Amino acid sequence: MSQQASPRGTFLKVADAVKARIAADPTMKELPSLAEVMRDHKVSRGVALRAFGVLRQQGVAEPAPGERWRVVRAGARVDRRPLDQRIADIITADGLAVGEAFPSASVLAERFGVSRPTVTKALEKLETAGVLAGGGQGRVRTVRAVPTREERS
Repeated sequence: MSQQASPRGTFLKVADAVKARIAADPTMKELPSLAEVMRDHKVSRGVALRAFGVLRQQGVAEPAPGERWRVVRAGARVDRRPLDQRIADIITADGLAVGEAFPSASVLAERFGVSRPTVTKALEKLETAGVLAGGGQGRVRTVRAVPTREERS
């Protein structure tokens, strides 16, 4: 945006530009970061946030706790459960038994596309719930109990 453009409605122009980018790339799953939007469109953080709000209202994107904003596509199914529940499902999906080693926070961060600290918080919740044991720096986390359907829902 040029410096002489009117600030009124700038966030709508930015939202339209991001929406066009989403339409042009059918493989896009995440919105660009706020920093990228600010840099590319030469706008403030507030304007970028308002543009994301417009995309949310239009049903084009949604915030994901601990992750970047997701693109919402018609007919696409997205798992919106909390991360700790999705991580607990690994035990049954991978057929892990009690006492077996659980994947590391780094592996889980890459698998779910989130940061390691976000995964660590989710793993701490599972340790508190008694599903996982161990952990800590240099120690391997192990499965303490296989979660039942009630615990996972």
